[in-house]
Amino acid sequence: MDKYGTGIKGEVLAKNFLISKGYHIIDENVSFHNVGELDLIAMDGNVLVFIEVRTRSDCAFGNPLETVTKSKIKKIIATSRLYLNKNKIVCSGYRYDVIGIINENVVHLENAFYAHWR
Repeated sequence: MDKYGTGIKGEVLAKNFLISKGYHIIDENVSFHNVGELDLIAMDGNVLVFIEVRTRSDCAFGNPLETVTKSKIKKIIATSRLYLNKNKIVCSGYRYDVIGIINENVVHLENAFYAHWR
């Protein structure tokens, strides 16, 4: 399977995993030109969750959770800010999660990083 197909399969696995945990998926693959993309956006109770999904077919190039770089985090935060401004979602708070998938094994990191609003 090519890189694109592996990524799509991983996002479907992540989405189903979150739904099985009681999350309500409200959006996916949200993109703002020249800013970034949000893989999944969900509600966990009253908390809005921005989820980055990283998928690998094996660990030859490292654990997928370790591939969320500082620059990727900055893009996710910038994109989430635009999303919040555009959509005016009522929630009690928000957080950033990362899901790592290797060969259909899902690891979910809640509160993987924090936004520093300036």
